[in-house]
Amino acid sequence: MSDTTPRCVFFISDGTGITSETLGHSLLAQFPGARLRQVRIPFVDNLDKAIEVSNQIREAARRDGVRPIVFSTLVSREIIAATRDADALFIDLFEQFIGPLETELGVRSTHTVGRFHGIADSSDYKARIEAINFAMTHDDGVSTNGELSDADVVLVGVSRSGKTPTSLYLAMQFGVKAANYPLIPEDFERNKLPGELHNFRKKLFGLTIAPERLVQIRQERRPDSRYASLENCRYEIEAAQKLMRRENIPWLDSTTKSIEEISAVILQAVRLKNPGY
Repeated sequence: MSDTTPRCVFFISDGTGITSETLGHSLLAQFPGARLRQVRIPFVDNLDKAIEVSNQIREAARRDGVRPIVFSTLVSREIIAATRDADALFIDLFEQFIGPLETELGVRSTHTVGRFHGIADSSDYKARIEAINFAMTHDDGVSTNGELSDADVVLVGVSRSGKTPTSLYLAMQFGVKAANYPLIPEDFERNKLPGELHNFRKKLFGLTIAPERLVQIRQERRPDSRYASLENCRYEIEAAQKLMRRENIPWLDSTTKSIEEISAVILQAVRLKNPGY
């Protein structure tokens, strides 16, 4: 293996692979200098698939000249044994937790493949689906007073400050009903919130962004327009922040924060008012 050859990293699971990939990424983030090639293999839920994965791991080792790294959230002992037949650094993300939980709970784990399949019948899952539909229906100010009363949080901020992706993430991950409302030049000229938002002050949370970053985002949408100019972006952001300060709306700068970080801050505020989350 040369210094320029990336090491192959596998994320394998009997489900979607999202958990193994998320946890694996969190660990790999501690090694920013490592050159890695990442492969997610979901739905490894029978022995034939496990053998095929084992062959892929062997092929990667042969090709790269170094053993791969494998992050696994497999639960079937038979399937785990089949994948471990290949030479790799296996990091079982469940192994360290199942045993202590069995001891603490006094209950044996089922070690059953695909337990997530029953989630569609759970109230949490249905709440997330309902929240996703709510976020999509109440995007970009498409809401009435009656509809906003059903929202858990209403995000406000200038256009392209991150309201829509944050609303959808809150819905998908936590079942939070998030509407979002853009602050536009007409609001700044009046120096007032849009009328329909006054009745929901306690639900409001603001997002802002650095003008230079906003220019980059808006240029992709409307190149060389006044909408995307640095002068206009600075004006809108300053006016929005002034309005949010005056209206005592909590707000967060999204420029350098991930959607996960933004959502965590908002969710903390939502939990203060809605202990059920």
